[in-house]
Amino acid sequence: MELAHSLLLNEEAYNQLGEVQKAEFIFEWLRYLEKLLLATSRNDVREKQKTLVEQLLSLLNNSPGPPTRKLLAKNLAILYSIGDTFSVYEAIDKCNDLIRSKDDSPSYLPTKLAAVVCLGSLYKKLGRILGNTFTDTVGNILKAVKSAESQGRYEIMLSLQNILNGLGAAAAPCHRDVYKAARSCLTDRSMAVRCAAAKCLLELQNEAIFMWSTDLDSVATLCFKSFEGSNYDVRISVSKLLGTILAKAITSKHPGTAASRQSIRRVSLEEVLELLGTGFLRGSSGFLRASGDMLKGTSSVSRDVRVGVTQAYVVFVSTLGGAWLEKNFAAFLSHILSLVSQSHPKATQTQIDAICCRRCVSFILRTTIGGLLGEKAQLAVVKDICQAIWKLKKVMDVAASQHMLVCALQELGNLIHNLGTTAAPLLQDSSTGLLDSILSVTLHPSISVRLAAAWCLHCIAVALPSYLTPLLDCCLERLTGHKSSPEAVTGFSFAVAALLGAVKHCPLGIPHGKGKIIMTLAEDLLCSAAQNSRLSAQRTQAGWLLIAALMTLGPAVVSHHLARVLLLWKCVFPASPKDLETEKSRGDSFTWQVTLEGRAGALCAIKSFVSHCGDLLTEEVIQRLLPPLPCAVDLLTQLSSILKMYGSPLKTPSVVYRQRLYELLILLPPETYEGNLCAILKELAADLTAPDIQVSASTFLLPPLCHQDDLLILSPLLQETDHRFIEEQLLLGNGVACGSLEYDPYLIYEKDVEGDSVPKPLPPALSVISSAAKLFGVVCAHVGETQRLPILEQLLDSIKHTKGARQQVVQLHVVSSVSSFLKYVALSKGCLGPEELKRFALTLVTGALESTNPLLRCAAAEAWARLAQVLDDGAFTAGLAQVSFDKLKSARDVVTRTGHSLALGSLHRYLGGISSSQHLNSCIGILYTLAQDSTSPDVQTWALHSLSLIIDSAGPLYYVHVEPTLSLIIMLLLNVPPTHAEVHQSLGRCLNALITTLGPELQGNSTSISTLRASCLLGCAVMQDNPDCLVQAQAISCLQQLHMFAPRHVNLSSLVSCLCEILLDNSVLVNLYSPYLLLRRAVLACLRQLVQREAAEVSEHAVMLAKDSREELTPDADIREVGLEGALLILLDKETDERLCHDIKETLNYMLTSMAVEKLSLWLKLCKDVLAASADCTAITCVDTMQEEEGDKGDDASVLTTRHDEKSHPFTNPRWATRVFAAECVCRIINQCENATSAHFDIALAQEMKKKDSRNDFLVLHLADLIRMAFMAATDHSDQLRLSGLEMLLVVIRRFATVPEPEFPGHVILEQYQANVGAALRPAFTSETPPDVTAKACQVCSAWIASGVVSDLNDLRRVHQLLVSSLTKIQAGKEALSHLYNESASTMEILAVLKAWAEVYIIAVQRHKNHRQPLKTTSCLEDSIRNGSCSSDGLLDLVYADLGTLSRLWLAALQDFALLTLPSEFASQLPAEGGAFYTAETSENAKLQYYNSWALILHATALWLTSTGFVVADPDEGASDLSRPVTPTSMCQGSSSGATIKSPEDVYTDRFHLILGISVEFLCSLRSDATMESITACLHALQALLDVPWPRSKIGSDQDLGIELLNVLHRVILTRESPSIQLASLEVVRQIICAAQEHVKEKRRSAEVDDGAAEKETLPEFGEGKDTGGLVPGKSLVFATLELCVCILVRQLPELNPKLTGSPGVKARKPQMLSEDGSRLVSAALVILSELPAVCSPEGSISILPTILYLTIGVLRETAVKLPGGQLSSTVAASLQALKGILSSPMARAEKSHTAWTDLLRSALTTVLDCWDPEHFSLVDETHEELDEVSLLTAITVFILSTSPEVTTIPCLQKRCIDKFKATLEIKDPMVQIKTYQLLHSIFQYPNPAVSYPYIYSLASCIMEKLQEIDKRKPENTAELQIFQEGIKVLETLVTVAEEHHRSQLVACLLPILISFLLDENALGSATSIMRNLHDFALQNLMQIGPQYSSVFKSLVASSPALKARLEAAIKGNQESVKVKIPTSKYTKSPGKNSSIQLKTSFL
Repeated sequence: MELAHSLLLNEEAYNQLGEVQKAEFIFEWLRYLEKLLLATSRNDVREKQKTLVEQLLSLLNNSPGPPTRKLLAKNLAILYSIGDTFSVYEAIDKCNDLIRSKDDSPSYLPTKLAAVVCLGSLYKKLGRILGNTFTDTVGNILKAVKSAESQGRYEIMLSLQNILNGLGAAAAPCHRDVYKAARSCLTDRSMAVRCAAAKCLLELQNEAIFMWSTDLDSVATLCFKSFEGSNYDVRISVSKLLGTILAKAITSKHPGTAASRQSIRRVSLEEVLELLGTGFLRGSSGFLRASGDMLKGTSSVSRDVRVGVTQAYVVFVSTLGGAWLEKNFAAFLSHILSLVSQSHPKATQTQIDAICCRRCVSFILRTTIGGLLGEKAQLAVVKDICQAIWKLKKVMDVAASQHMLVCALQELGNLIHNLGTTAAPLLQDSSTGLLDSILSVTLHPSISVRLAAAWCLHCIAVALPSYLTPLLDCCLERLTGHKSSPEAVTGFSFAVAALLGAVKHCPLGIPHGKGKIIMTLAEDLLCSAAQNSRLSAQRTQAGWLLIAALMTLGPAVVSHHLARVLLLWKCVFPASPKDLETEKSRGDSFTWQVTLEGRAGALCAIKSFVSHCGDLLTEEVIQRLLPPLPCAVDLLTQLSSILKMYGSPLKTPSVVYRQRLYELLILLPPETYEGNLCAILKELAADLTAPDIQVSASTFLLPPLCHQDDLLILSPLLQETDHRFIEEQLLLGNGVACGSLEYDPYLIYEKDVEGDSVPKPLPPALSVISSAAKLFGVVCAHVGETQRLPILEQLLDSIKHTKGARQQVVQLHVVSSVSSFLKYVALSKGCLGPEELKRFALTLVTGALESTNPLLRCAAAEAWARLAQVLDDGAFTAGLAQVSFDKLKSARDVVTRTGHSLALGSLHRYLGGISSSQHLNSCIGILYTLAQDSTSPDVQTWALHSLSLIIDSAGPLYYVHVEPTLSLIIMLLLNVPPTHAEVHQSLGRCLNALITTLGPELQGNSTSISTLRASCLLGCAVMQDNPDCLVQAQAISCLQQLHMFAPRHVNLSSLVSCLCEILLDNSVLVNLYSPYLLLRRAVLACLRQLVQREAAEVSEHAVMLAKDSREELTPDADIREVGLEGALLILLDKETDERLCHDIKETLNYMLTSMAVEKLSLWLKLCKDVLAASADCTAITCVDTMQEEEGDKGDDASVLTTRHDEKSHPFTNPRWATRVFAAECVCRIINQCENATSAHFDIALAQEMKKKDSRNDFLVLHLADLIRMAFMAATDHSDQLRLSGLEMLLVVIRRFATVPEPEFPGHVILEQYQANVGAALRPAFTSETPPDVTAKACQVCSAWIASGVVSDLNDLRRVHQLLVSSLTKIQAGKEALSHLYNESASTMEILAVLKAWAEVYIIAVQRHKNHRQPLKTTSCLEDSIRNGSCSSDGLLDLVYADLGTLSRLWLAALQDFALLTLPSEFASQLPAEGGAFYTAETSENAKLQYYNSWALILHATALWLTSTGFVVADPDEGASDLSRPVTPTSMCQGSSSGATIKSPEDVYTDRFHLILGISVEFLCSLRSDATMESITACLHALQALLDVPWPRSKIGSDQDLGIELLNVLHRVILTRESPSIQLASLEVVRQIICAAQEHVKEKRRSAEVDDGAAEKETLPEFGEGKDTGGLVPGKSLVFATLELCVCILVRQLPELNPKLTGSPGVKARKPQMLSEDGSRLVSAALVILSELPAVCSPEGSISILPTILYLTIGVLRETAVKLPGGQLSSTVAASLQALKGILSSPMARAEKSHTAWTDLLRSALTTVLDCWDPEHFSLVDETHEELDEVSLLTAITVFILSTSPEVTTIPCLQKRCIDKFKATLEIKDPMVQIKTYQLLHSIFQYPNPAVSYPYIYSLASCIMEKLQEIDKRKPENTAELQIFQEGIKVLETLVTVAEEHHRSQLVACLLPILISFLLDENALGSATSIMRNLHDFALQNLMQIGPQYSSVFKSLVASSPALKARLEAAIKGNQESVKVKIPTSKYTKSPGKNSSIQLKTSFL
């Protein structure tokens, strides 16, 4: 293929190839040439032009295939447009000669066609340059049309289209001739030619004025004719032509002179509509030529014409556009509705016709109104439709208006359904009277109108859930009031059923009590049915309909009424067969009608129960369901005899009864009706072969039985298209009606399968067949094998005994039922039965495989494979395949060949590639042959489809066949005419399967693989050029596969440009102009995959494409401005297909994830445009400004003036769903930014980086936009959008609350937006707001108050006021809230309010706490001044006012939660009427609400209880204004009655156990979905609880409780990795230990007081371990705590675990730094460890001491890392602190434990000392280097100072300690020396001489020497200065400690050192700052020491004159400079002092 990439054709390479490769080579060269020509310079092209033209023209004679000739033509045209044009005339002449040639042989045809295509292409590209030759050319081509066959006619039409396009107005002379030729082609027998002719005429009408003026009528008639017998593509093309021409006729401005103007008449809208109406009503038989039968009104318009005209209406309106439709809507609506009025009896003469016409009318309305109009316009349309309904209602003649009303009501329903809550203002507007009009139509005499009205109410309820309950009440009331009117009974029962069906779409539900009312009413209707024979049927139907609809409310409601339903069910059937006999003899025709109606209704109600309340189907209920079933089956068997007796009135009721019974039986498990299986089977067989069935129902019976993929090869109508709604009627055939609601009113409450449109059940006669076939499969599989035979035999016979059309129908039914039997057996892995059965099944299926009905063949092929699958016998399968082989070899007819080729494919699909390879080879061989049978495209299609199945199932076995298959596919792609699109589609499927088979191997670089890859890409290119949309879709999915497996080899830019062109070419009107839904789906699926991998590249390519392309390519979405993202958003707004919308959203999400941060402005602008496009002032004026009087006038008002951007938005009035998506996108963008740089949330940093590079973009710079978007969304009419807006506001508050405002230090950036936040929240608290919105708003309120953004109380009050108002609203509990929704909705609202208050209270308490802490630093002081002390307490004061009420409600909520979380076995003990805030019936729903909010409420309650200290009674015990009704559950509610019963102590105990119980229950069984927030809140609640003495005493005194809590916390620590949770748990553990300590102290104290001091010896031991010292695991608090602490420590420092390190000794390894979190955890654990000895008895303390010491010293050793500046790491500090705590424990001195403690402490000290010794180091040097000496020295010092002297004074230990100090003094590191001096300083000061003297003796001399050394070597830096200062301090200490008689000697040593550092005044000026500081320090010390020891001082000075002189000079110099020097000396003195003080406070 590489050789093909050259400007001239490489003929040498070309000649060496075989036939197939030659075609490939040429195509590849032409593809390359097209790109090359556009990129080559004009001169280079001209050089080689001559040769190139010759090469290209010579290819004409090589009989090029369709794709090749198209490319060839394109290249010729490009070549001439770039190079010289003088030889173009020769080329044109050559082509014309080829066309004139008389050679008609098939082999010459491709050459002729290629010539035709070349001419079209040349004229299109060069246009008027060729102006003078075109008449000859066109004449020549038109002559050729007459003799051409279909392919020729097709290509000629397309060529003419190109010629007209190129020449424009210059072609006028030929217009008439072309028009004539195209007219005849428009009714050609070949569908492809019709499509081409339509395209040609569409081009022609651009210039040919006569088409839309004088000849308008004949064009219209011609189009109607063209629709006759058309297929889908023709209807699309021709309707586009007709619609465009008619639109042009209305809009055109006529050119030309006055003369020509007279001859052209203006066409009015009425005339155009009249014209279309004629086509719709009379079809193509014209206006004048109405034949006789037409006048008699017998002939019916063929359906395809009607469907075509329907599409033309839509194109017509779409071409004129949305604005036109708005203007002319009233006229348009009345015309469209008149199509089904009685004034045209033709359209509605039979019910079947009427239903089909109604469908068409609905489609026109739905597509135009739904697709073209924005929400505002749609609201206006709703009003128009309402007026139309009022008018129609007044029409007296029922028949005249019924169909119009049905259409109007259905469209009204759809409109409101799509508008959602944005339609609310319409319903409130009384002038429209929308609801009144619908409710009044509910009484219409026609049943279809009543049903349509009911459906419309259903749509309103789904769209506006707040109307559901009022509408239900209204209908129930009218139903009860008008029981005596038959219309009212059925009409309102339909309405109630439809509304009940809406409940499952409304999450907020309806009040639970409605179920009871409906049930009672239904019973009443059923019981009163017999009283009045005029109403019996209606009442019976209504009663059962209500019960059936009630079942959809689900188990929670139905369980309460189940007993009554089952009783009614039992009563409706006779008790025994005998009773049935008597019934038969007694009744008459009418009673039987009513009886059957009633029984059918009962069956339907039970079916509804089984399908909607599966949870209630317990064994017991099934047993109660069963008794009536046998009787129902008995009646089924008697039906035929009853029918004979009473005749035709019973026909429909009996069919309905059958269908209902079958449907119920399908749902029930077959075991339930085992006894009746045979009887049922016989009835089914009779039904399936009944003699009176005339209609072939294949199109709805078979598709479910065929495989989804196989349906693709059948009629395109079976595929999903945008026109599916109307095309369905063509699918069903003329005799069958489309589905419609009146055929089965019971479907009104079911959820519709297809989105929002009306349910469309088929007529009972048809649906009974499909139910029977389905049930047959189940029953036949369950009867005994012997009984299957006769039934199958009977079915086979019935086929043999019928003839003609009836035989086909019976065969169809039998095959479908046997197929469903085989499918059932295969899926349930059953077996078939005796040999005979196999034979029968085989005969049956083989017959069907050769049926003329393609659907039947398809189903038979499936059954064929299923049969093999069930038998699972290799020999049998091989036999089946052989049968097909033989048939395929011998048969010549299309039917046999298609059927058997598919059978082979199906066999492979179900039995996989396991069959032998030889079998595979022969299979592929046969299919290859069939695929090349060009005489029959059908055979090719089926064979190729079958081949694709085999490729799929064979997997790796297929590798050997890949190359030949691929070359076959390419050959066919290059040669099959484009008119056979179905063959190309099958080829596409094969190619796709091959690419999948090759998979990732496609990435390889070997020659063979790259050849395969090139072929695949070539195949895709051919398919991309195919005019058929479905083939293009195949091409795209193949490229998508290739991109997945070999991304480098797919040219992304061309793929993206292809995708964008398809999507955006059609974006003006997506619903129409990209005619194929499947193509749009393929494009988006592909885009979605591409952006997952390379979003940025895809986006760039799309923008590049838009820049390169011509203006008109992107008519609507200008990618240059909004990018691909914006184009997709616009598309999302217009698209209606759910799957497509889902894909668009996914694609946008992927793009957002990978690119939102880089393209921040673009994304935010898009979202803002979408949200702002709808936010006009109406949405905003509803915000009332209540707070005006607070003196901030206009503050909120200023928010409301939204800016209107000058330039128009690309988004015109987007739908609410798109706006919701945009709001969700904003939240996602914020999340994405969070994961990016921190500058997104730091305005100072962002501004700085923006200055550096203006391309930088940060979220914080767009904060104003974010707030504005959130505000617009939160105040919209649409509830969903309000929720999204509030969520967005919440996210913004949480993310930006802490961002400071750099211009106003001490303020945050969000502060300026408080007015916006207030205004956004206020509307959510109005009375009519739904609870879910209010609940969300409460969350935002609490987040806003808690965020601390607003510090001024007056500002806070605005939002606080909203919470206060909602608190007042909920105080009445579950009784007072709205009755519009289910009780669980009010529970949700109450809990949301309580949770919000809880959050605010928690924050208020925290701030109050932080504020009370002593102010450490100046910055804190500033903060507190800024916040004003009012703010931190102020928030608490705000809450305090309502705290009494709140605490009561919180306790009630917690108690509810506690009740709801009880296990099911306690259900009987729960209060019957529910809790404080939930009702018993809705407890399941309520659980979820409680789960969401209990944690914060628990925390708040604990804080409140803590604040009262458990000692105050309820703050408002006696207050009556806030009293709530006392429920039985309101324990401790402080009501007067309760107070007398319970003492305060009991109340507190209850509350304490409530909180503790909830916490423990939650923490001990943490669900995986438990949020961090809940766990943290729960732990904080426990902390708060244990902050006060009373609960601590409770826990301290109840040891088991403490242990249980510890075990639960241990488990939390094990299962939750989060450090914050672990820290919080440890804090609770510490509090528990404190509680235990307090308890032990208290006991000891009271024991001492009681026993007096006399009998001290006999005092019992308190604390754990009693007298023995033993701790029992599981019973011991201390043991549990140790376990938990060890768990924490070992997880952070695994080396502490002796099992891990492998030795019990303390092995020193390299110490390590822990993370910050780890350090915190370890420190917290050490604090707890050090507290433990105090909980034990002396004996107990001895048994735990080793463990505690081991762990503490272990942490010290493992984390003693050297840090710069001699700091101690936090863990070392903690372990030293813990050591100090342990060593100074009273237990060390208690007489019982003293000796043991002393021994253990000595060992501990030894361990610390050993840490140092080199023999303990495995890696001596490194580790020794790393170890921090200061930490270990400090530890030794702690031992020396904190233990009793006998621990450290034993000589061996003392010596080692002194050595350590000596060694450390020798270390050079100044920091180590400083710390050592500081530690010695503290040891020397120790009061007990036994301890301190040995150190003084050993170390004082060392220190002296060191100081004298410094004296000689002057200090050079601050560190050395500090060493000197510390040394002097140590010596001074020595002086004070020494005995009197030694002091003078010491002073004498000290003074010379000090004096030596003094400087005289000259030296002082030039000295360094270090020396100067030293001088000051020495002088100061001398001044202090001199006076104290004056005698020594004087004698010393006297003895040494040098010293004296120095001293005097220094003092003199000092006095002179004192003014300047004092500040510095003070300043420099502080560091040394500070550090020593710090150290002291730290540990010693």
